[in-house]
Amino acid sequence: MYRYETHLHTRYGSACATATGREQAINYKKAGYTGIMITDHFFRGNTCISHRLPWEERIDMFCRGYEEAKMVGDKIGLQVFFGWEETYEGQDFLVYGLDKKWLLNHPEVEHWTIKEQFETVSAHGGLVIHAHPFRDRPYIPKIRLFPNSVHGVEIYNACNYYIENEKAYMYAKKYNLPITAGADSHHPDIICSGIEVKERFNSINDYISLIKENKEKRLIYAD
Repeated sequence: MYRYETHLHTRYGSACATATGREQAINYKKAGYTGIMITDHFFRGNTCISHRLPWEERIDMFCRGYEEAKMVGDKIGLQVFFGWEETYEGQDFLVYGLDKKWLLNHPEVEHWTIKEQFETVSAHGGLVIHAHPFRDRPYIPKIRLFPNSVHGVEIYNACNYYIENEKAYMYAKKYNLPITAGADSHHPDIICSGIEVKERFNSINDYISLIKENKEKRLIYAD
């Protein structure tokens, strides 16, 4: 089985993170992972990047965590894929399949609605996952669900309470949405979660197909 972490952050893009891209790559390699997906908080979320900077500079800074992890991963034999976590009034979505070049050419991404995000990412072959949809915290104004604007649901998030993950599972089941899991790692002391698959990914497109086509996978639950 090949193990992949689908949801993690670095301090270069996420204000709430302390881990560098290098640390994430090395630590996940030591933990036996085949690959990781860097999903730093984008500009409407808990970003550490100033909105006053030019778009190109903001994207360069945002991609630093991924690029550092990728450089290290290539040296130590760890696959590193790119994504981001977008926020709409407390609701978070993981986006995969669009790269740095695409972001540089599409500054309108910062002003998407949830529906526009889903439609545009879908049109470009990407993936939208509703991350921890039932997380209940003081900074989240209210829980909202968007079954028609996501490709799948993160039903297990290692930073959630049990009941929050259980509700996410029931939600995905009710709407017949594909499921996934992630650690939501922000710090060097990683929590093992994510997925295991029988075939090694060649690119992020393999993960996208895995979810969209609801192929076989095993979710990894933290101890």
